Amino acid sequence: MRKVTLAEVSQMAADARESIWAQAQAVGREPKIYLHWTAGHYGQMYTDEYHISIDQDGSIYNEHDLDEVLSHTWKRNTGAVGITLACAAGATTRDLGDEPPTQAQIETMAQVIWLVADALWLTINKEHVATHGEAADNETGDYCHEEYGPKSTVERWDLEFLGTEDSPEYNPWAEDGTRGGDVLRGKALWYKNNS
Repeated sequence: MRKVTLAEVSQMAADARESIWAQAQAVGREPKIYLHWTAGHYGQMYTDEYHISIDQDGSIYNEHDLDEVLSHTWKRNTGAVGITLACAAGATTRDLGDEPPTQAQIETMAQVIWLVADALWLTINKEHVATHGEAADNETGDYCHEEYGPKSTVERWDLEFLGTEDSPEYNPWAEDGTRGGDVLRGKALWYKNNS
């Protein structure tokens, strides 16, 4: 796994754009960006599942081309980029534990979302950029499987809340912008509009 810069992330996404679009269209949809946490430790990278990994200090790591199909989101991997935070070991819906998402990780993820979405010509909205939890409950408008996310079985609830002031607690029914995906997309839009 190699450490990369934001500029390199943008270039990787631009280089993979045609291939990712072709993959997604072959399964009848537009490309997607799925957001995760590893449920592991800071510094613990899972090189076989995610395209982009972000460590505790905001460092960005990559091992695969962004158009390589990896197993990060059940039944949704073709034409999709998986971005993860190395954190959340021992997290529960009541407590994110001793290794919650750091502010550096959150801000870097927002910047990566902005750059990958921009390079892939995607709108930053839930239809195109979703947490694993949102995707698991089919909140993206694609119905790929039975629900298994935070509003149903809670098997996957990655980034449902961030443990920050703007996303303090688990509430998958919140409509006030405090869900983790809403915060991350909002920050990504801020970076896009202020670049």
